[in-house]
Amino acid sequence: MTWIKDNKFLVALIGTTLVGMILLYIVGSKGISSYEQAKEEFDTAASEASSFERLALYPRAENRDGKSKALEDYRKSIEALQAAFEPFRTAETPNISPQEFTNRLKAVNDEILAAFADSGTTVPDAFFAGFEDYKTTLARGNATGMLEFQLRAIKDLMLALANSGASGLKNFHRPPLPEEQGKPFQPQPADIARPLPLEITFTGPEQSVREFLSAINKLEGRFVVIRSLRIANSKKEPPRAADAKFESPTAAAAAPAAPAAADIFGGAFVLPADDAPAAADAEKAPGEAAPPPAPKPADSSRILAQVLGDEELQVFLRLDILQFLPAKPLP
Repeated sequence: MTWIKDNKFLVALIGTTLVGMILLYIVGSKGISSYEQAKEEFDTAASEASSFERLALYPRAENRDGKSKALEDYRKSIEALQAAFEPFRTAETPNISPQEFTNRLKAVNDEILAAFADSGTTVPDAFFAGFEDYKTTLARGNATGMLEFQLRAIKDLMLALANSGASGLKNFHRPPLPEEQGKPFQPQPADIARPLPLEITFTGPEQSVREFLSAINKLEGRFVVIRSLRIANSKKEPPRAADAKFESPTAAAAAPAAPAAADIFGGAFVLPADDAPAAADAEKAPGEAAPPPAPKPADSSRILAQVLGDEELQVFLRLDILQFLPAKPLP
């Protein structure tokens, strides 16, 4: 204690230095910890940035220009697609009175039935162009516009089926629209067209099926999408020999007689007929056998009948008539 009292300055200096070292150690420890944490965060960010730099669309000037060009090309393709759909786009489908729609429906149905009668195509007794519910009732006033649009498209389809040569319309189904049930149609944000589904079942030869499917894609002002198609042969068993039918052979035309040779010898010499025995045969020795007659040529007028390809096909078709919605402005 005497030494401390005699060396107060030295003791104070040592104490201050010790406290300072302790404080410096504490501050240094915290600084090292902060440094290590900052270095770890830096290394993580640097690694992430390095991985970004290896990406194809890192935000460099050339990548920015390339992305801008790709977006512009995409915009042009969308605009071209909208322009291609423009002839099929219906601006408005104004509603008409229910009685006026019924009158148009009956007129269209009569026209379709007349076309089927002219082509020999059979139709179900209850056929009413898919609007069988409106034989005795009127449509809703707020649904007649869309129904009239669908009716015109159905008319084009049925006339095309009649012109194809189909033998029979077996079934025609039109699902009801939301407007017919008092519900509004709500398109989704990504919808560009409204589908109006139909189901058609008919029979006919192969040629009629090809012509009808081709006519679907050629309807003026109509865009029709075939969703499903099922074709079955009316004959469930393979052809048999009895199914083959041959054309009757035609009688061979009689060969014209050979013209008589001019009698330049005053009747003293006459040429023998073609079927007369040759002179050599006449001078044959007695008992010598005559040569066998030449075989007759095969009758080429008899042809084989076509066994396959005559069958009728049963076709089930599910399709959508598209009503294109107004074009959406691009951002």
